Amino acid sequence: MFGSIYSGLSGLLGFSKGLEVISNNIANMNTPGYKSSELAFRDLFYRFSTYGGSGGDTSSQIGNGVDTPSTRMRFQDGELRETGNALDAAIDGNGMFVLRRDGDLYYTRAGQFELDTGGYLVDRTSNARVMGLTGTSTLEDINITSRRTSAPAATSLISFIGNLSRPTSGTTALTHDIKDVTVYDSTGEAHKLQFRFVSSVAGIWTVEATEPPATTVLGSGEIRYEGNGMVTAGYNTVSFTLAPAGKTASTIVLNFGEPGSFSGSTGLSGGTTSDLKVSTKNGSALGSLTKVTYDEKGYLKLVYSNGETAQGQRLALAWFRDLQKLEQVGDGLFVNNTGDKPILHGATTDIMGKVIASKVELSNVKLTEQFTDMVIIQRGYQASSQVTTVSNEMIQQLMDMRRRG
Repeated sequence: MFGSIYSGLSGLLGFSKGLEVISNNIANMNTPGYKSSELAFRDLFYRFSTYGGSGGDTSSQIGNGVDTPSTRMRFQDGELRETGNALDAAIDGNGMFVLRRDGDLYYTRAGQFELDTGGYLVDRTSNARVMGLTGTSTLEDINITSRRTSAPAATSLISFIGNLSRPTSGTTALTHDIKDVTVYDSTGEAHKLQFRFVSSVAGIWTVEATEPPATTVLGSGEIRYEGNGMVTAGYNTVSFTLAPAGKTASTIVLNFGEPGSFSGSTGLSGGTTSDLKVSTKNGSALGSLTKVTYDEKGYLKLVYSNGETAQGQRLALAWFRDLQKLEQVGDGLFVNNTGDKPILHGATTDIMGKVIASKVELSNVKLTEQFTDMVIIQRGYQASSQVTTVSNEMIQQLMDMRRRG
């Protein structure tokens, strides 16, 4: 009977720990990146006895209760939810973000990030710095201080598409104007240019570049087309110089297509109307950083006010051969105290999943499972309590018999 009391008490203690685990899971059901836990139960040592009988030796095995040696984390992925914050990040697949605080490394699935006043990418909850990956295995702080502006770039190339109509015999000279073409000088200042095209001979056009309201010609040249409408080799580009007062001059090339191809402009017969227009051009003004986000490979994508984009550092992802050896330390963080080196890669590389911007991974706690486990724990606790009560009553009866004797 004393063994029954011990077994009952071990059951009470075990189910109490089980309820603690369940209550913690439920409390963190809305915690981003949280991984639920389950308590491991195991039976304790046994008492064996043997004795002789008509049928030979017979043995008995009587257990001595239950033990709860450990908990096990469930690392299944949680649901990914949109946050509207471009700096938030979730991992679809394997991988954990790497953080550093006070020289120590931490790992998390909760990608709630922001930029601090020093330009460092940090975790909003712990304020630990987010690590980037240089090369194959070198960790570095992610910082955008030097990338807050996009340097101006002078326009050097303007490409055209469309048709310059071919004059027929007896027609007067044809003209075509393209106005308000924005280009940038060496300091990033914008200029609006006009291009005038004039043709009086079939397949030959002259082009002049001006900057209204001034009528001074910045540059001119000749474009020629073959009888099939393709641009002629050696006459498919025109160059001129943009040299505002007090600024470094820059050369702009007008490209009308590749000879032997219809991919650019053409010189086909089309009456008196031409539809030539600018297809692409480079150059930009000075730009300020307006948005930072990520691509699926974990590279920072920097967007500037001048329309330019740039690629920044890459988020470092880590993975472990035995995730159960990680220790939870709060704030959604894990530490690796085993001495085992983590596997470090970028997203979509080797075993790592991809990064999804503007989303976070929610807790993987399933409330229905927790409620089911809680009912089982409650019934087990009640039963163990009843066993302890009955054992105590039986011992009391035994003591009463001694007093009566």
